[in-house]
Parts: sequence; C-alpha cells; structure tokens
Amino acid sequence: MTAPTASSPITAPRRISEIKLFLFSAACAVAVANGYYIHPLIAPVGDEFGVHGTLLGLVPAFNQIALALGILLLLPLGDRINNRKLVILFVAGQFLAMLAMGLSQNFLLFVAASSLLGFATITPYLLPAYVTKRVRPDRIGHVTGILTAGITVGLLGSRAGAGVLGHYFGWRAAYGVGAGLTFLLLCIIPFIMEKDEKLRDDSSPSQSYAGLIASLWPIIKVMPDVLIAGLLQALSFGFFLALWLGIGLHLTSPAMGYGVDVVGYLALLAVSNVFIAPWSGRLADRIGPEKARMLFAISQLIGALLLLISGDNIWIMILPILFSNFGGASMDVANRTILFGRAPEIRTRLMTIYIVIMFIGGGFSSWLGTAVYGSGGWDGLALLSILLASMIMALSIFGMRFRKS
Repeated sequence: MTAPTASSPITAPRRISEIKLFLFSAACAVAVANGYYIHPLIAPVGDEFGVHGTLLGLVPAFNQIALALGILLLLPLGDRINNRKLVILFVAGQFLAMLAMGLSQNFLLFVAASSLLGFATITPYLLPAYVTKRVRPDRIGHVTGILTAGITVGLLGSRAGAGVLGHYFGWRAAYGVGAGLTFLLLCIIPFIMEKDEKLRDDSSPSQSYAGLIASLWPIIKVMPDVLIAGLLQALSFGFFLALWLGIGLHLTSPAMGYGVDVVGYLALLAVSNVFIAPWSGRLADRIGPEKARMLFAISQLIGALLLLISGDNIWIMILPILFSNFGGASMDVANRTILFGRAPEIRTRLMTIYIVIMFIGGGFSSWLGTAVYGSGGWDGLALLSILLASMIMALSIFGMRFRKS
C-alpha cells in the first residue's frame, strides 16, 4: 500500500475552548500518572512481596513493554473508530487494573495487573492527536505544550503523591487514590469529547484494522523524521525512568536512610517543568522543533554530568533533577510538534510509531536502570545517564538534516 504523504490536506474544526483544553490536559495527567506510582514505592512493594534486584525491575519494565504493545495494537484504531468510545474503554481498563494492583496479595498478580495497566494506558497518547486536529496549525506547538504539561504533572505528581501516601499510609493507599481519580476521569470524559466525530474523508476507501497496522512501516519510510523523533524520545524517556528508579532505590538505601516521602518531595521540586512545557512549545513554533530539541538535549547532558557529584548530597541532587527533567519534558514537546505538523488524517498512527518506540526504550531502560544501580550503585547509574544523554545529543544533531525549510 502507499503511505500518505506529509502534505495531505485536511480541514480542522476550531472548537477546543481553553477550559476544555485544560480538562484534556488534566485527563492526560491522571491517565499517565497511573503507570508511575511504582517508582517511589518500588522498595516497599519489593519488601512486602520479598522480591528485590533484577526481578523487582520486571514490574516497571513489563508495564512499559505492555504499554508499547497496547499502543501498537490499539492506538491506530483512533484513525478509524470514534475516539470518545475508545477513551472511555481504555480508562475503564485502567481503573480495573489499579484496583487489582492495590488489592494484590502475591507478586505475580501484581505484575500481571501492572502489565494490564500499561496495555490500557492509551488515553494520554490518543487525546493529543484528537485535540490537535481541532486547533489552527500555527497553535499546534502551544497546544502540544499545554497537553505535555499535563503529562508532566502526571509523571511528577505520581511520584510526589505516591511517595507521601506510601510513607504515611502504606503503598496500597497510593493505588486506592489513583483508582479514585481514574473513576472520576471516567465520569468526565463523556462530557468533554464529541459523541459524533467525523474521522475521515468519505471519498477515501475504508481501511481495515490489518491495513491500519500494515500502514505503519510505509509511513516510516515516507517520514524518516518520525522515526528519528521516536528514537530520541526512547532515549530521553529511558534516561528519565532509569534516573527516577535509581533515585527511589538510592534514597531509601541504608547508606542514605531516607523514606519514600523524600522521593516525592524531590519530584515536587521539578514541578517547574509544568510551566516550562508551554514555553517550550512556543519556542518550537518560533525557531523550529529540530533546533529547539538541540537546546533541550544540552540540558539533559548537563543534568547527567551533574549526577557524578550529587550521589551523597540530596541538596546537590536537586540540580541534575531540574536540568534532566526540563530537558526531557521539553524534548517530548519538540518531538510531538514535529509529528503534529504532519498529515492530520494519520496523526494517531504517527503517534503509534512514536510512542511504541518510546516505550520499548522506556521498558528496557526501566530494567537496565534497576540492574545497573544494583551492581554499580549511584556511580553506575550516573555513567548510564551520561551515556544516554550523549546518545540523545548525537541523534539530535543528526536529526537536523530532516529540518523543514
């Protein structure tokens, strides 16, 4: 089959109000947070189930790999099936998985529920494609920044909230609160998404599910910059996950002696990225996303280098967290801006390619970060972070060759 070109025309309705945009951003925050409560809680979860080291690292790893699989198999349906129905179904799946994790009495059930949670976490990646079809092309970077800010709130808020709840009420309390927020989201979604949605031009032939999946490879061949964006985000997200899993293990180790609440407090310090993401989107609109992500790669590399001197001092650790989190969140904004500037009628498939690559990298890095910290401690984690950040910088430089004139 022939892949759509990057210049395929489409007329986008302009009907997303600022209030709805805020609600969509909040929906992304709640949905994405569910997969990351485990990060500050990984030590107490392992203690309760009697599992540690590499085996414990399978929990976040399987979650990320299942997420990549779910996106590969489910997200392309967004180009064919009413997005409102899909989001309601996926959020309901998340709600059931969160309940199962909070009630699990053995490790295998916990891993299975965590994997189901990952498989159903499609909402934060379907909604941006849905929303950006409904705004002017010159606002795509700005709107992407707002939605990415919501995702950042979820990523950081999950660590802060889970850390504090886990410290004072036990790790199961975090999953109970997460399930409650997910149920609230399930009630809100039907009111902010369109019941009747025109998904494609009626003059185009209907495409089967198998055709949607088969079209992914031709799209990659036609748009190599989409593959570059996915690889960059795989490295960037992998850096982020490996770092936070390492921080959770390091601060709660006997050598440091902190509780899981401290991991949550550090995550709160990085909340400044929520305000940076919209600025990053406007910068990508102004100077081009390829140039912007070069600047963001520099920030990540600085953060990785600072890890070498921060292992024994929690106050110095704040600096690499801020640099790396800012660079990582902004890198995602720049990469998504590139994707959302391409053919709107295949936007969910572009997101499928991007997110699948991203979470394969994230799943591998979740396991790798835990394993490297187990064998090499903080210094090993710092060296792994420097390696990942250096690869991000090199690939950002290479990606400049695909810049639009």
